[in-house]
Amino acid sequence: MSQSLPPLHNSARSSTTTIADTTSGAGSRTSKLLTSLSPLDREITRDELQMEKYGGDDIRDPPKQQQRPDGTPELEPEESIDDGQVSWDGPDDMQNPQNWSNRYKWLITIACAVMTVNVTFASSAPSSTMPFLATQFHVPSEVTYLVTTVFLLGYTTGPLFWGPGSELVGRHPIFIVTMSCYTLFHLGQALAPNIQTLLITRYICGFFAVAPLTNCGGVIADIWSAEGRGPATSMFTASVFLGPVMGPIVSGYILESHLNWRWVFWVMMMFAGFCTTIAILIIPETYAPIILAKKAKKMRKDDPIANKHIYAEYEKQDWSLRGVIHRTLYRPFHMLAMEPVLVLITIYLSLVYGVLYALFQAFPIIFITKRGFTISQVGLVFIGIGIGTTLGSFLNFRLTSHYPQLIQKWRGFPPPEQRLFGAMIGGPSLVVGAFWLGWTGQYASVPWYVPALSTVLIGMGISTIFMSFLSYIVDTYLMYSASAFAANTMVRSAVAAAFPLFTTQMFTKMGVNWALTLVGLLGLLLAPSPFLFYRYGPQIRSRSKFAPCIDLKIAKELAQQAENENENEKGQSV
Repeated sequence: MSQSLPPLHNSARSSTTTIADTTSGAGSRTSKLLTSLSPLDREITRDELQMEKYGGDDIRDPPKQQQRPDGTPELEPEESIDDGQVSWDGPDDMQNPQNWSNRYKWLITIACAVMTVNVTFASSAPSSTMPFLATQFHVPSEVTYLVTTVFLLGYTTGPLFWGPGSELVGRHPIFIVTMSCYTLFHLGQALAPNIQTLLITRYICGFFAVAPLTNCGGVIADIWSAEGRGPATSMFTASVFLGPVMGPIVSGYILESHLNWRWVFWVMMMFAGFCTTIAILIIPETYAPIILAKKAKKMRKDDPIANKHIYAEYEKQDWSLRGVIHRTLYRPFHMLAMEPVLVLITIYLSLVYGVLYALFQAFPIIFITKRGFTISQVGLVFIGIGIGTTLGSFLNFRLTSHYPQLIQKWRGFPPPEQRLFGAMIGGPSLVVGAFWLGWTGQYASVPWYVPALSTVLIGMGISTIFMSFLSYIVDTYLMYSASAFAANTMVRSAVAAAFPLFTTQMFTKMGVNWALTLVGLLGLLLAPSPFLFYRYGPQIRSRSKFAPCIDLKIAKELAQQAENENENEKGQSV
């Protein structure tokens, strides 16, 4: 019966290209075409236009909704668009990032992944230096735990600046400034004369390093349509976990060589400089409003008389301090307070992210204290986490391979719940892995490879949970997903920053077995989340102010068409 209503569009951007027009006068013609569509088709087309234009960074608040007499929501009237507003030069305009070649898009995606590996590598690599720092600076070991904590605290404050910064000046300038500063502040760590200098520069590095984590997802949304976004997002998310896994491996071998602990930071700086060069040379400006604003300025400059009325929508937006604070501070936390979906996902991902960073201090207890491993050998145990996250990425890719067909059927807006299958597997995997590691890692008589194998399950659980829920956030909130991401990133980074402060004491006092049993029980408590969202997500989303819920409206229309067809068949049979 679903085939009875032919899809209006083949993808999330096909309607956009259908109604696109030449630069001058595009606004009025677009408005006329929108007016000629049915209310649902008009809403679908409008949301597609907003997603292509802003990605998840829509600078406007959701439109207010009123109820029609039949109880269905009625959106505010569309804003009028005059002929002076600049647009793309037709559906094949190569200035539009979504029209770039797939080869170039993958080059940009890989560059984003490499940057993300680098900044997450920097979060974990110094964890192996903690005993050396305590000896060098004559401080208690508890103070050295802050080396990881302050870096992650930088992750909590950076999104407040780099997200809106990319809306104001574009993604490319933000990458250049943040990656350059991030690279240079490694000097303060490599040459630190005391622990205070080291910790302050670590925080500043984290503050700048979070820019790729904040904006690379936006770059992917800028350049990929809905069909190609899945594999690109899987690569990006996998890189988030590959970096922390690589950190202890590399630093472990540096520390056991003839080099001292400062060379860990020198190597980090070299890697950061390489990635900064990549950002400068490979990643162009991809944010459509900025590209169109530059286009409008060029047109006015080329012919000031004829084009004096030409403008970009970006130039008419509210860029006052109040407007920016409203979008960057108020909206994310307003969503976190009012959206049950976002609250539960943030709690779950905060626990998972905290567990990842807890492992950097738990593994030395399990494998050095109890089994006599060296620092470099402990680093190699993290390969299991890397294998698990890679398997998780592949599993998530396979579980979402049906998405192109769903896009066809659901006219570019499939139900977000179709993204949850990975988390349904990842949740139980994390729980089993935690119990396995705890009760085999506690006893030195158990061969080392038994607890080491459990890390594959833990890594797979972490990556699939993250990929599923982050994709679910994108598909649920669409043009407001950046604000949801900002709230999620700040909270989970703050939670992860706290974990290193008590991990060693928890595993020492409670024992490895009971400490990981506690983690496993918390994971077990949250493991039903994707199943509950799959069952009740549509009802919860339907009451959301920020979730467009286009799929629910399409489903209602499909059901109505199916009912009409059944009635017609009964009438013909009579």
